[in-house]
Amino acid sequence: MITEIELRRGKLYWCGMNSPLKIVLISTYELGRQPFGLASPAAWMRKRGNGVVCMDLARQSLDEAAIREADLIGVYLPMHTATRLAAQLLPALRAKNPSAHVCCYGLYAPMNESYLRNLGVATILGGEFEGGLVHLVERLTRRNGNGATTAMQEESVISLERLPFEVPDRTGLPALQKYAHLIIPGDGYRLVGSTEASRGCKHLCRHCPIVPVYNGIFRIVPREIVLEDVRRQILAGAQHISFGDPDFFNGIGHAIPLIEEFHREFPGVTYDVTIKIEHLRKHEHLLPKLKETGCLFVISAVESVDDAVLASLDKGHTRADFLHVASVFCALGLTLHPTFVPFSPWTTIESYLDLLRVIAERELMENVAPIQLGIRLLIPQCSRMLELHDIKRSIGEIG
Repeated sequence: MITEIELRRGKLYWCGMNSPLKIVLISTYELGRQPFGLASPAAWMRKRGNGVVCMDLARQSLDEAAIREADLIGVYLPMHTATRLAAQLLPALRAKNPSAHVCCYGLYAPMNESYLRNLGVATILGGEFEGGLVHLVERLTRRNGNGATTAMQEESVISLERLPFEVPDRTGLPALQKYAHLIIPGDGYRLVGSTEASRGCKHLCRHCPIVPVYNGIFRIVPREIVLEDVRRQILAGAQHISFGDPDFFNGIGHAIPLIEEFHREFPGVTYDVTIKIEHLRKHEHLLPKLKETGCLFVISAVESVDDAVLASLDKGHTRADFLHVASVFCALGLTLHPTFVPFSPWTTIESYLDLLRVIAERELMENVAPIQLGIRLLIPQCSRMLELHDIKRSIGEIG
């Protein structure tokens, strides 16, 4: 039933009492964590009266009945593995419901835009995607009500607007017991929750997939939104929180008050964060604060111990910086979990053996996941790696 005409953004839209959409949001993979990329947009859409079914296919089977009934199917693509799995899934979704509008959103959606559109994806959203999803829902609602709308994507493929964040709604997701646990020697295991205190990154590391989308911009999630998300997960049994920020120290004035308040409210709950070596050196005086507030370990993308490779990657740190930070962590009793990209166009047998030697000499073997010793450099479209002449010369066409 059409009730009024509204002028918005300089365009004429029909508005009114249209039926809410049936929405399915799908995650294929998110490192064993409850998908933030489902919980956050679900909150936005449910607040506006839409029915939302969340499916984490890493822990659930595909609900075919919900797929057949859906008006909108959104597939979350936060990383390369999730994108590869989604590419296999999309033809099946299209076959089960040819009339549904299919949207892919998240960091890897805009970097694979042409590939995804060839698979039948109608809308691509990257960056701060929640606002775009809400606008898409409004547009599809008008279409369902036979109002004036357009079939072409109106939403920005990449949006970096400042959003009024909502507290993530994790209703319908598998229980935390279904996800990865933290095993502590002598102390058993702890259920792990996860959240984000910031998004994007102010750095421009050449190989980083965040850079083509955010280009040096990062966004803060208000402290109370983060803490309320944490509260709800702790009520659900979480005993450890993993902060999924690309770099927790991007906004140091936001990060430190947050963990102080976190620790005051939940003194028995531990956490982990991801921080660049560059920031760990710059803010070395704050590392005791991490330990005091319950930080069990810090993940840091070291990538290489070869200074020439680090310079090519524009990482902002040197081999000496990494070794210094590792020593500081050891002295403080903090655990450093370095990650690496050991296989790149510059890798030699000697450089690989050197990496293994450093890990052994610094007694970091238990801190480095085996997969970190086999990772290859990924170069997506629009990567800053393509600025390097020797990279452009050594790769083929990016499909």
